[in-house]
This record gives sequence, C-alpha cells and structure tokens, in this order.
Amino acid sequence: METKSEIIRIFIYTFLAFMTMATVLIFFFYFSRKKIIKQEIEKRNLEVNYQKEILKTVILTQETERKRIAQDLHDEISSKLNIVSLNSHLLISPNLSVSEIKEITANINKLTSTALESSRRIAHDLFPPVFEKFGLEAGIQELIVEFKSTNQFDIQYSNQLNLNEFNKNTQLGLFRVLQELLHNTLKHAVANTINITFFREKDTFCLLYTDDGIGFKISEDKKGMGLINIDSRIGLLNGKYFIKTAPKNGFEIKIIFNDL
Repeated sequence: METKSEIIRIFIYTFLAFMTMATVLIFFFYFSRKKIIKQEIEKRNLEVNYQKEILKTVILTQETERKRIAQDLHDEISSKLNIVSLNSHLLISPNLSVSEIKEITANINKLTSTALESSRRIAHDLFPPVFEKFGLEAGIQELIVEFKSTNQFDIQYSNQLNLNEFNKNTQLGLFRVLQELLHNTLKHAVANTINITFFREKDTFCLLYTDDGIGFKISEDKKGMGLINIDSRIGLLNGKYFIKTAPKNGFEIKIIFNDL
C-alpha cells in the first residue's frame, strides 16, 4: 500500500510540476509575444513618423521652390513685360521722331530678349531639356559644364555605371541630389576641387561626392535646408547615405541606392 501511495504522490507531484512548467511557459510566451508585438508597433510607428518627416520636407521643399519660381517670374519676366507694354504704347504717341522710334524699338527688343532668356533659364531649372532627351549622363555633363563656368572650382567626374539604364524616377532623383550638392558647394564650401564618382559596390550602386572646402560641423538636431533636401530626396530613392565632414576638413558624402 505504501508503495502504491508513493507512486500516486510521485505522479501527482510530477503532474503538478509539469502543470507549473506549462503555466510558466505559457506566461513566458505570452509576455514575450506581447513584447515582440509592442516592439514591432514601435518600429512601424518610427517608420511612419520617418515617412511623415520625409513627406513634410518634400512639401516644404516644393513650396520653397514654387516661391522662388514665382519670385523669378515676377522679377525677371513680369516686370520686363510690363515695361515692354509701356514702350509699345509709346510707339503710338503722335509726333515721335525717327530716332525716338528707334530707341523705343531697341528697348522693346532688348527687354523681350532678356525675358525670353529668363524664361529659358527658369524652364531649364525645372526640368533640363537635355535630361529629358538624352538621360541622366547627358544631364550630369551639362550640369558640370554649367558649374565649371562659374570659375569657382574644378570638377573631376568619373562613372563606372550605365546611368541611363536606371528608371526615370531614379535618374531624376540622382540628378536633383547632385544639383543640390553642387549648389551647396558653390554657396558655402569655398572649395577648389569637387570629385564626383559613380560606381558599383557588391549589389548596390554608389555615388561618392567630395569637395576640399571649409567643411562644417554636423548637428543631428538642426540640419540646413540643403541637407534636409538631400535627405528627403535620398529617402525617396530608398537609399542611404554617410557624411564625413568637419570644419576645415572638406566634405564627403557616400550615397548608396538601388535601381527602383
């Protein structure tokens, strides 16, 4: 009898031990799963917030660009066309001498030519015709010629990729990034030389941009509009970037992207 009771006690204790272990495991998996779900939610919220920040930056950039274009249209085209209109009315004034008519006509021709040149420049800034016709490679070559013509710095360019094989969104995104980088160097860097290199690294494509200018201190809390624009454009490419710079030590940015 004692042996039978001992077996029953062992069975009960074993059963209770298994039940306790099972309960502990259930609670462990429950809270672990809850923690994992919470982490996933936090991760998704971070991604959503990041996408919101990118969208906000893109909208802000677009509004800034629209304001600049509106200002250019007002200052460089509308004002000149108003003067052309005034001069045109002068031509119908009575008793004008031949020399006065020639002078007014010359003013009209000059102002019209200037307004046309301004409209071409604004249209070129919005979407370069050479880019649309011949692709990113030709667009970059023209961009380099334009910035070299400022005589502020030399530009060394090398390319190991077939940029025109990328889809149009990728090409336009890279063009705008490079355009922004060149503008920033021109405005702030006081550089003598710029190096631009496209190359492949394993399964990704890379753009390396460097200048030997004055550099700057990067603040994660406060970025300039130029870096904000670059950040948003690279985000739209689903790319990532790494910056190396410091006061008096030039600037380097490596952009890693995939063809979309």
